[in-house]
Amino acid sequence: MAPSLSARVVPAEVRAFATRRLTGLGFRVTFGEHVDADGPLGTAPIGSRLADLHAAFADPEVDLILTAIGGHSANAVLGGLDWDLVAANPTWFCGFSDITALQNALLTRAGLVTLSGPHWSTFGCRRHLESTVESFLDAVTSDGPVRWRAQDWWSDDPTWYLNQEDRTRLPSEGWWMLSPGTAQGRIVGGNLCTLALLQGTGLLPDLAGAVLFVEDDAGSSAATVARHLHALLRQPGADQVGGLVLGRFQRETGMTRPLLAAIVAELPHLAGRPVVANVDFGHTFPLQTFPIGGAARVSADAADPDITWALPHAPVRTT
Repeated sequence: MAPSLSARVVPAEVRAFATRRLTGLGFRVTFGEHVDADGPLGTAPIGSRLADLHAAFADPEVDLILTAIGGHSANAVLGGLDWDLVAANPTWFCGFSDITALQNALLTRAGLVTLSGPHWSTFGCRRHLESTVESFLDAVTSDGPVRWRAQDWWSDDPTWYLNQEDRTRLPSEGWWMLSPGTAQGRIVGGNLCTLALLQGTGLLPDLAGAVLFVEDDAGSSAATVARHLHALLRQPGADQVGGLVLGRFQRETGMTRPLLAAIVAELPHLAGRPVVANVDFGHTFPLQTFPIGGAARVSADAADPDITWALPHAPVRTT
């Protein structure tokens, strides 16, 4: 399924390894008819992307829809989505980055809980993917709540798919406790700059009582992140946001803990509410999976930080 960039951009060896890995995990892998269709901007025509989405949701043999890769224009399909079809055929849907626009719109209009997690192409990463796969399997096969733990390493190799051997594991500082407190609520979020595309469209989920899980990539600077956070926290219901969880920023953003703490200190509506940052999701590895629309509990306490989430639906069963 390629609702953003065409799967054609994924190198052949990455494609093959991703499919072999998923098959080895017990999944039967099939592909949408138009995943390799292309166009001037590197995407299939909107009609082709919609046809594949609708076909996947309507197919009773499909238990989990994985997006091929992210990109820049998944929001282009929102005007043609059959929300009633999706609502009548709730199917697990997983991806991240540009896919954020689809995921939050599906939650708003179809009540669909989706998974912010790896793309199909992510599974083509040969090294250092164990924690990412473990978190993904926790999300799609676990019956009970999932408690996250801070990882002790991370990597930021944005061109891993071009050189699978040149990988660097960096020591992690752990989570950053930027504001203490405890919150419970529905998860809303994903990629911050993509989430901003939904403002004013009627497709942004209700923020009242939400726990925001957001991250941003190397295309954004610290100043851009601050601007988007201020805009998000001025949307309807933002004065009732329960807390904020921020994924790890890529090094190219220039984000540091003191800089992020200064940004958070000036955000409206967060006083007395938990803010935890440098968490293992976003555009670095490990990439932990979480449910957009699922239930979260966040406790920001330096002595015993805790992030736990739960799914509202039955898990996927692998063969």
